[in-house]
Amino acid sequence: MAEGQEGAGPLPPARPLDAIDQDILRMLQADGRASIRSVAERVHVSRANAYARINRLVEDGVIRGFGARVDHERAGHGTSAYITLKIVQNTWRTVREQLRQLPGASHIALVGGDFDVLLLVHAPDNRALRELVLTRLQAIPEVLSTRTLLVFEEEDLEPQW
Repeated sequence: MAEGQEGAGPLPPARPLDAIDQDILRMLQADGRASIRSVAERVHVSRANAYARINRLVEDGVIRGFGARVDHERAGHGTSAYITLKIVQNTWRTVREQLRQLPGASHIALVGGDFDVLLLVHAPDNRALRELVLTRLQAIPEVLSTRTLLVFEEEDLEPQW
């Protein structure tokens, strides 16, 4: 069973999403600041129903939060990189906790294939990225090796439901 955020305990089992739930998700992905009223009007349900559905999506862990989409370059973090890591077998949870503490880490994934972990980081410049890799990442005892892939251009995409 999946664990909730910040030690909130296990999440309830996933419930199927109907067409209205999927429409709500699409709307909130496009505009996380949309009012309950505008959501209700667009999906043709009452405000109470829209409110209850959004709350359920949050409680079920489908919606993990509401936030801003940041242009990292304009925010002073113009260097981005995907870093692949090979780690000691059965140390994913330990490594994940250490990676969460890294400045600029924005995505961590346990993957299959030639490496074990894929990490996306944003740094102010190449010097800060080098420091992160050589000093912070390679100091984690469970990390056996790293490979850094510089990002030249990026665009965040949201999946269509």
